[in-house]
Amino acid sequence: MQLDEKIWFWLLLIIPVIIALFLVLQLWKRHAQKKFTNKRLLKKLSPNKSIFKPVLKLVVLCLAFACLAMAMVNPKIGTKLETIKRQGVDIVFAVDVSKSMLAEDIAPNRIEKSKQLVTQIINNLASDRIGIIAYAGKAFPQLPITTDYASAKMFLQNMNTDMLSSQGTAIDEAIQLAKTYYDDEEQTNRVLIIISDGEDHNNVASNVAEEASEEGIKIFTIGVGSTKGAPIPIKRNGIILNYKKDNSGETVITKLNEETLIDIAEEANGQYINGNNTSEVLEHIRDILNKMDKKEFEAKQFAEYKDQFQWFLGLGILFLCLDIFLLERKTAWLNRLNLFNENL
Repeated sequence: MQLDEKIWFWLLLIIPVIIALFLVLQLWKRHAQKKFTNKRLLKKLSPNKSIFKPVLKLVVLCLAFACLAMAMVNPKIGTKLETIKRQGVDIVFAVDVSKSMLAEDIAPNRIEKSKQLVTQIINNLASDRIGIIAYAGKAFPQLPITTDYASAKMFLQNMNTDMLSSQGTAIDEAIQLAKTYYDDEEQTNRVLIIISDGEDHNNVASNVAEEASEEGIKIFTIGVGSTKGAPIPIKRNGIILNYKKDNSGETVITKLNEETLIDIAEEANGQYINGNNTSEVLEHIRDILNKMDKKEFEAKQFAEYKDQFQWFLGLGILFLCLDIFLLERKTAWLNRLNLFNENL
C-alpha cells in the first residue's frame, strides 16, 4: 500500500475539535434549560427529544470527516506482484550510536548528522540493496539487505544512543556482523560504509578490516564531529542539565578520531570521507558506486498501484447525507422498540 498525500492526515484534527464543540454545546443547552424549566417539565414539553440521536449524529459526522481525510490522502494498493531484475551494489551502513555521538560540535549533533547523511545517500541510490547495523560497545543488526528504502529510512530514524546499553565504539564487531549481510558468495561488489566519530575504538578494528577486505568487502568510513572536540550533553526534555564527566569530575571532551577511521578504510581498500559537508559526501559516494561493477539480482515488488480514494470519498458523502437527514428527535419505530430505555 502507498499513501500519496500524507499531509492531509492533519484534517483528522478536525474530529477532536468537533467533539469538543459538541460537548460545549450540550453543556450550554443543559445550563440554559435549567434556568427556565426543570427536567420533568421539559420532558412533557419535548416528548420526542432523543438523548441518543445527537450522539449518533456526532459519530456519523466524525466518520464523514475521517473518510474525506483518507480520500485526500489517496491510499493506493498494489494489484500485481512482479519479479524484476535489477543491477546494483550491496551496501551496509554501520552507524555509531555510542554516547559520544551526542556531542554538538556538528549541527544538530553527531548522531542526527549521521542519520541525515545515510538518508541522503539512500535518496540518491537507484537499484542498490542496503542494510543497516547499529553499534556502540556491541553491534546490533537493524535491517537485513533489502531494496525497501522506505523501511530502511524508518528504521534509521528510530536509532538513538539509548538503544544499546554497552558503551564504546566496537567497530570490529560491526565489521564482523556486516560479513553476514552479504548472501552471495560470488559477489565482488560488497560495500560497508561506517559512520562514526572513531572515539573509544579498540585496536583490533584494523585487523578485522583487513580480513573483510580479503572477503571482497570495501570499507568506506565517514567521520562526523570535529577534531577540536566538544562535551557530551546530558539532557532531559531537550534541556541540557549537565555534561558527562570522568571519574575525576572533569568534563569529558570527545574528539573526532580521523586516524582510526583512515586506517580502517585503507586496510579494506576503501577511503575516508569527512562528513561535515553533506554534498561532498554524496559526491564521493556517488563516484565510488559509479565505478563499481553492478551485480544483477532479482527482486519482487508491487506494480500497477490503483487509487482507492473513491471508496473513502463515497463513504464520506454518504455519512454527510446521513448526518443531514438524521433528525435529533425520536424516530417512531425506534421509539416503540425503546432500545435505549428513553421511555422510562
